[in-house]
Amino acid sequence: MAENALQEIGSDKSLLLVDDDEPFLRRLAKAMEKRGFEVETADSVASGSAIATARPPAYAVVDLRLEDGNGLDVVEVLREKRPDSRVVVLTGYGAIATAVAAVKIGATDYLSKPADASDVMNALLSGEDELPPPPENPMSADRVRWEHIQRIYELCDRNVSETARRLNMHRRTLQRILAKRSPR
Repeated sequence: MAENALQEIGSDKSLLLVDDDEPFLRRLAKAMEKRGFEVETADSVASGSAIATARPPAYAVVDLRLEDGNGLDVVEVLREKRPDSRVVVLTGYGAIATAVAAVKIGATDYLSKPADASDVMNALLSGEDELPPPPENPMSADRVRWEHIQRIYELCDRNVSETARRLNMHRRTLQRILAKRSPR
């Protein structure tokens, strides 16, 4: 597979990985190097934007939520400096509304964490009109419900009372749901 991937990557193999989860970043960087990419890593919006400005990569994988801000800021810098760059946004918070916003500002695709190197590779190299293969483990019904609640919550600017009103749900019930981890 690595030989096929090298042919698909193209002559510019530069890849920027931006994530504040250090172990995940190291593992993904190592896996993508094995697949033929020339990897550069950043752990913040500031360092990711600096690399994107100085050496705009052909490919990028950017986490949506970073300690110093929003990964969409890095996506915007990449779009400005290198419009042909293929960008995949990672989200670990089920914020599908925000991931859709990422696609609207120029991301090629988005993936939910935890994503493995094969998923990232497929998303980075899928053709313009070609859809990546369906996930082997699709979301459960509980996860879809949770994603919908998160989307409405984001659309209401994280206002619990307004979100509860729109979902026709008691505010405390909503607070309990938001306090829990996302279902698998």
